[in-house]
Amino acid sequence: MAHDQGRLLPWVTGDGQPCFLVAENGQGYLSRVADDMERVQLGMAVELLGHADDMLGDYGATAAQLRYLGRRMAESLRDVHRIAVSRGARMADPVLD
Repeated sequence: MAHDQGRLLPWVTGDGQPCFLVAENGQGYLSRVADDMERVQLGMAVELLGHADDMLGDYGATAAQLRYLGRRMAESLRDVHRIAVSRGARMADPVLD
């Protein structure tokens, strides 16, 4: 993603399109909201990993439970990937420095 597109936010539009924040330089209200949401999403990913470890070790887990876990893990991975892309795009480009 180009730096002039702005910050990729940790949420999408109602129809699944990415949201960008332009011209706030990381200091405004929406940047703080996005930072908070990223913290929540990353914390939820850690909790989900714990649940996954437990459930995958339980041979009594049903197929429906495992499918539900898989769906939540896919959602969480999507969130974590979006955060990584957003943060990577905001890093200083060593070629430009």
